Amino acid sequence: MYDKEEKIFGIDIGGTKCAITYGKKKQDKLILVEELQFNTTELEETIANILSTVEGLMKKHHLNAKDIAAIGISCGGPLDSEKGIILSPPNLPSWDQVPIVAIIYAHFGIKVGLQNDANACALAEWKFGSGQGAKNMIFLTFGTGLGAGLILNNQLYTGTNDNAGEVGHIRLANFGPVGYGKAGSFEGFCSGGGLVQIAKMYILEKYQMGINTAWCSIADLDSLTAKQIADEAYRGDPLAIQIFETSARELGRGLSLLIDILNPELIVIGGIYTRCLTLMEPIIQEVIQKEALTNSSQVCQVLPALLAEQIGAYSALSVAANII
Repeated sequence: MYDKEEKIFGIDIGGTKCAITYGKKKQDKLILVEELQFNTTELEETIANILSTVEGLMKKHHLNAKDIAAIGISCGGPLDSEKGIILSPPNLPSWDQVPIVAIIYAHFGIKVGLQNDANACALAEWKFGSGQGAKNMIFLTFGTGLGAGLILNNQLYTGTNDNAGEVGHIRLANFGPVGYGKAGSFEGFCSGGGLVQIAKMYILEKYQMGINTAWCSIADLDSLTAKQIADEAYRGDPLAIQIFETSARELGRGLSLLIDILNPELIVIGGIYTRCLTLMEPIIQEVIQKEALTNSSQVCQVLPALLAEQIGAYSALSVAANII
């Protein structure tokens, strides 16, 4: 039997860079052929670069519009996926009411789809990563911010106006690190910026007690990164380990809420979690066993994202694959 190979393009629009990927979908496999990146600049220049980069890849691989089954776009929200409009994302200044799907379609005449980055990543992990075969799955980003993509009853669920999955806004504590404009939020505790905020609090606390932190002085607090904290934790530093334990306990609490409400069979977590699995997994499992309903937690696995550093390319291509 002939297995059809469909050629697709993915456009990943980020606050600092954009990536254009040419790929092929063959049954349940996604093949990345080539990816090109460029810096995200002002609106008109970035869109021009997107169009010219897609054109360049098509020419290089001897393709024309009729050869391409679909183009998928992944972009930080808020956006309207049904109308194909980007709605003023905080990391894309001046991108206000941009009809990106109409722009791309008008230029190429190829079917185009748009999803926010968490939903696009959820599609990628569901179809080609850790979530293959799952009927009900949650994907969490755990990167610069914390968002979720929801696969419910074998479908991507986006909500009434594309705001489903904004779990980073949930308040887990009355006080705590700020994320999503809210102190003590899920994103505040479980994101790169949140880890840094937790670290600053603990380091300052020790400093006021007359204890200096060897790997980060008070003068260096503003340049501290989540990676630096993770490196120290893996070297066995007790304070760095405590920082990750604090984040992991709140992650476990947040996951328990999602397990109780949505009863998924699988939660896949990307970003920092995939790189710091051994620091966080035992703690989140301990909290889930304590906090979540037993009947629900027993049927739910928590796994790291399989696509890891390639998830950006896979996510945009997965949006295209989902609309074929």
